[in-house]
Amino acid sequence: MNKKVGIQGIKGSFHHLVAMDYYHKDVSVMEHLSFHELAQKLASKESDEAVMAIENSIAGSILPNYTLIDEYDLSIIGEHYTPVNMNLMALKGQKIEDIKKVFSHPMALLQCKEFFKKYPHIKLIEDADTAEAAKRISDKGKMKVAAVASPAAAEMYGLEILAKEIHTIKSNATRFLILGTERQKSNGVKLDKASLKFDLSSDRGSLVSVLNILRDSFLSLTKIQSLPIIDEPWKYSFFVDVIFEKPQDFEKAVSVLKLMTEELKILGIYKNNLS
Repeated sequence: MNKKVGIQGIKGSFHHLVAMDYYHKDVSVMEHLSFHELAQKLASKESDEAVMAIENSIAGSILPNYTLIDEYDLSIIGEHYTPVNMNLMALKGQKIEDIKKVFSHPMALLQCKEFFKKYPHIKLIEDADTAEAAKRISDKGKMKVAAVASPAAAEMYGLEILAKEIHTIKSNATRFLILGTERQKSNGVKLDKASLKFDLSSDRGSLVSVLNILRDSFLSLTKIQSLPIIDEPWKYSFFVDVIFEKPQDFEKAVSVLKLMTEELKILGIYKNNLS
C-alpha cells in the first residue's frame, strides 16, 4: 500500500515536486490548499507523512508553520532543499504585453518582484498555490491572465511559458520539512540534525547562556527563529536547528537545557540534508 503524503497545493506545485523527489517511489499525494489543513490532516493520521515549506533563502522563514508544527505536536523526520524555478505562464498565443493580472502564492511573487518591475501594467494577485493558479487559468480558459509556477505545472496544465526563470536570485532555494507524527528512527541512517523549541524568561543574558551551552556541547547552530508567546507579552519562544557529530553531545546539551529553559521540546532528530 502506497504511503499517503500530504502536500500544500496541488499536483505540479513545488510541494508535489519535492514529494516525488524525496520519496523516490510511488506515494499517494493528498492535496491541501492551506498549511493549517495539511497539519490538521497529518495530526489526525489521515495522511502518513507530509511535506511543508519552512524557509526560503531569499524570502526568509514561513513563521506560521513553526507554530503549526508545535501546535499539532508534529515531528520533523527529514528535510529537503530544492532550487526555485519560477516561470511566467499563460494560455498559448499570448505575449507578456497582453497580460493584465498574474496570480501566484505570495512567496513566489515576492521572489520575482524585480522581474515585474519591468511590467508596471501587470497587477500581482496573491493566491493559495502556484500550481492551482495555473490549473485554474487552464480550466477556465482565461486570457490576459498568467500564473507564476514551476515548469512542471506549465506542462501538466497545458500552458505556455512566457518567461523562464524570473526569480530575482538564481541561486534561490527553499527548504522543506518532512513531517510525521512519531520520532524518526535511525534504521542505519546517521541522524545528525535536530530542531528544538524552548521558552525563555526575560532575564538578562538568558539566551546567551543557552547559546553557550550549545557551543560547549559541540553543537553547531544553523538556524534560530523567535516567535512571541501570544498570551505572555514580551516573552518569546525560540526555534533552533543544530547539527552534531556525536548523539551523546546532543543528549548532554538537552539535559542541561531542560534545567535552563522554561519549556524545552524536541521537534525532531533527522538527517542533515544540506551537507
